[in-house]
Amino acid sequence: MSTDLSSTPLSSTDLSSTPLSGTPGSGTDGGDTDRSGGPTAPAVPATPDALVAVFRRVLERDDVTVDSDFFDLGGDSLVATRVLSTVARTHGVELTFDDFLLAPTPGRLAQRITAAA
Repeated sequence: MSTDLSSTPLSSTDLSSTPLSGTPGSGTDGGDTDRSGGPTAPAVPATPDALVAVFRRVLERDDVTVDSDFFDLGGDSLVATRVLSTVARTHGVELTFDDFLLAPTPGRLAQRITAAA
């Protein structure tokens, strides 16, 4: 005898009374926590030198300057997402890939972060 149980739920939980994160009265602040549930570190001001360090790390190159173009140095869209992730985590600003395309140097990216903060 064979029974197909692939569509049978193993258990069910009523979440209708569980507040969503960031909603009034939920006890959360709408995302100012990291994935472990602890508070995030305060945002660090974005300086061109800080962004040079990020570019050097993700591109694995020491010849990055404030005016170095990320894409001219061999960066691509996948590596750019590492820069954007670091920016969000370190500086508290979430930029889009289009923002990055418009500001592909550490100096210009620092300006964009500062303007968005």
